[in-house]
Amino acid sequence: MAIDAAPTRTLPFLRKLTRHARIPVNAFEEAGTQADGELVRLSMGPFRPYLVTHPDHVQHVLVRNQPNYVREGMFWDPLAPLLGEGIFSDGESWAESRRILQPLFTAKYVNSLAERMAELIHELIEETVVPGRPFDVAEGISAIVHPTIVRLFFGAKISATDIQRLVPAYDVAVTAKAIRLVMPFMPAAFPMPGDQAFRRAIRTIDDVVYPPIRQARAEDQEGDDVVSRLVRARRDIAGQEGERRIRDDLVAMHGASTETSATALTWVWPVLQAYPEVAAKVYEEVERVVGDEPLSTRHLPDLVYLRMFVNELLRLYPPGWILPRRAVATDVVGGVTIEAGSTVLLSPYLTHRLPRFWDRPLEFDPERFAPGGEAKRHRYAYWPFGAGPHVCFGQHLFMMEAPLLIAGILRKYRPIVHHNGQLTPRLASSLRAAAGLTMTLVPA
Repeated sequence: MAIDAAPTRTLPFLRKLTRHARIPVNAFEEAGTQADGELVRLSMGPFRPYLVTHPDHVQHVLVRNQPNYVREGMFWDPLAPLLGEGIFSDGESWAESRRILQPLFTAKYVNSLAERMAELIHELIEETVVPGRPFDVAEGISAIVHPTIVRLFFGAKISATDIQRLVPAYDVAVTAKAIRLVMPFMPAAFPMPGDQAFRRAIRTIDDVVYPPIRQARAEDQEGDDVVSRLVRARRDIAGQEGERRIRDDLVAMHGASTETSATALTWVWPVLQAYPEVAAKVYEEVERVVGDEPLSTRHLPDLVYLRMFVNELLRLYPPGWILPRRAVATDVVGGVTIEAGSTVLLSPYLTHRLPRFWDRPLEFDPERFAPGGEAKRHRYAYWPFGAGPHVCFGQHLFMMEAPLLIAGILRKYRPIVHHNGQLTPRLASSLRAAAGLTMTLVPA
């Protein structure tokens, strides 16, 4: 067994969680600041995971020795009934699902859908936005993102009524188990707040997705929608096992293309209000490039500052803020021995805030992402979509969808966000803004 080059520093973490009980993400941020890129252990009573934030260490875990760090244990086990054994798992099941789903998310395929995406976003903005009427930001953005993706990829397989059932079910599923995220040492059999709500949400999701799967299998459909593609790809797996594998792929695909996008885009509006100088540049560019025209993909190449804005948004508010892994075999990272079976916590949220890699790390500054700036950064100082073989395959879709939605709204409206001035995330498996954030859109 390898020997530590030096004793591993341990940070008392339960005390931090107690102090930040209402916003536990702040406890992790405080620990990340104390670690300052050093690989440390977090003392959480009987649970003592390693905190990995330095880009070199991120690269080791997610790329160089990736097979040794699997998606099991903390975070993954409580969410298993939602995520299933597809693209969010590991091993052969993950590889097979990725082979089936990846063609739907290549830059080439996403580009082929871009103009239809722009049309759908335009239609949904016109349908959902009521100028001058306050609305819940998360619900309002979801009301655009979810139908856009479902219509784009699923066709008529999932109805508007079912979309209205799926959106709140996904919301509950990714938030209800949040307490287990910071208390992974609690046995699964021990009841915790949110467990029953999570089970109800899973039942709703399954009630929506299983019927179109069964119908498509029975009819052996040859359509080009996602359900038909998945059914054809799983023809060799009969019965309930085949249905379950298709369900896992379908839920994963839907979640990867809607949940993370809607979560990230919720942060746009309070950020614009908090940084008026940045907002003025975004507004000016949208007015100059788009004007009064319906937004089209032909506008996107000229929305340079908006792309910089989106990249900076993902730096400070990456949806997948914490990504634990379990070590299969003993390993050494940065001179520290990681024992087999240990949990390592990786977090783009923390890596993106390291002062040694980011000047003024807590300040929102899109100029960091001016064209050509990538070469000046460590490759793994910025990884909002993950890294290595498990990199999020929805990144091309998001980077197309985000400017279309933002500019599609800002070409006609300006946001007035109603909040207490602090951009505070709440505890969930994805980085969500505080519940109850509202805004009003007024004519530009």
